Amino acid sequence: MMEKAYADKINQLKAEAVTWVKLAFTDIDGVHRGKYVNIEKFISILEKGAGFCDCVLGWDINDQLYDNSEFTGWHTAFPDAKYRVDISTERRLPDEGGMPFYLVNFVNDNGEPHPICPRSLLQGVVAKAKSMNINIKLAFEYEFFVFDETPDSIRAKNYRDLKHLTPGNFGYSLLRTNTHSELYHDFLHYCEQMNFSLEGIHCETGPGVWEAALLYDDALAMSDKASLFKTFCKSFFQKKNLMATFMAKCSMDYPGQSGHIHQSLLDATTGESLFYDESADHQMSPLMQHYIAGQQQYLSAFLPMCAPTINSYTRLVKGFWAPTAATWGIENRTTALRVIGDSAASMRVEFRLGAADANPYLAAAAIISAGLLGIENGLQPTAAIKGNAYEQEHSLPGNLQLASNLRDAVRDFKACAEVEQVFGPQFSQHFIASRLWEVREYEKQVTDWQLQRYFEII
Repeated sequence: MMEKAYADKINQLKAEAVTWVKLAFTDIDGVHRGKYVNIEKFISILEKGAGFCDCVLGWDINDQLYDNSEFTGWHTAFPDAKYRVDISTERRLPDEGGMPFYLVNFVNDNGEPHPICPRSLLQGVVAKAKSMNINIKLAFEYEFFVFDETPDSIRAKNYRDLKHLTPGNFGYSLLRTNTHSELYHDFLHYCEQMNFSLEGIHCETGPGVWEAALLYDDALAMSDKASLFKTFCKSFFQKKNLMATFMAKCSMDYPGQSGHIHQSLLDATTGESLFYDESADHQMSPLMQHYIAGQQQYLSAFLPMCAPTINSYTRLVKGFWAPTAATWGIENRTTALRVIGDSAASMRVEFRLGAADANPYLAAAAIISAGLLGIENGLQPTAAIKGNAYEQEHSLPGNLQLASNLRDAVRDFKACAEVEQVFGPQFSQHFIASRLWEVREYEKQVTDWQLQRYFEII
């Protein structure tokens, strides 16, 4: 028998005379994939389910199939990966005549969450928190460059000598937001229409750099919004013959692009803050200390889920506003974990390691899981860092140092006993395979640096 929510949705769409619907999911890299379906097909999907070829869970961002995955490949003959529509994610696409849009979750044959579906993975982490009577609130912040270019022009230029939307650094510039106010207003309104409203937006330091802070929400809903923000932000600008990029670092001349995550834990029954304790040092409750300690302890091991690309590690450089060790401090922007707030409403921890290129579902799953392990095991954090964290890393235990490249980060991920315990063996093995594939694809390349360095002189 069809779920009542599905039946009600079908009746609503029929009453509106909706003819087409758009569906999407994110792959392991956080790239949205999907399709249009007519209303009759959509009704059939709600009633019976449907599937995408499971290659979509076994290829890279260039649609190249992994050759090292057990889950999917030529050896499996690429059956369908079944999915179900999450109708609670409905948006009406403002630039497609109000067409309904939905996210989907992959499921197994028995209807249970698929082990390597990124969104389902986060749902499982959130469910674990709920079993501990914890509700998690998140807020993502993204930095991104905007270029006066098109997908064709960047390729014609071979990604070199690109024209930024605006020149100069101009951090927090009123001049830039005044001059381009129409573009900013259009973007703010678009974000509201797409149900990923912003708390704030400003010019960040660097030519054409914007920083947007999404308005906080429950962990899964916030990760949906963060994921959709990245995709629809890019399409918003491309429709205006501009381009936005969320690469962790698109030029060595400028700081990298972050994807910071603010986290608050609430009592799931009362809604009260679990982080705030008026009588404690810095008003940090014992539970908050355990949560931070868990993130310190497991940040190195879970790093590939937060820094998943080759490019991610060009951002993790001392003195460039990104951490290189699992440090924490009170209102300290040189640490990986920044404690903020002096009231129950404001008390939170900012995860500053996250890069803009991370899959929001996997980054959220990683940091929340690390924090929950800290609570479960009663872990204690190191002393808070005061002053410049980069200058004090030598005094920290070795397991708090972060890998400087993806291959080493995957090594640490693979060596951590808790990885399979927390994320499941199938996801863990598949994710390792996907990141090692990424490393191998990179290592096949002869770079401009190598040519300039060696071609003549060696």
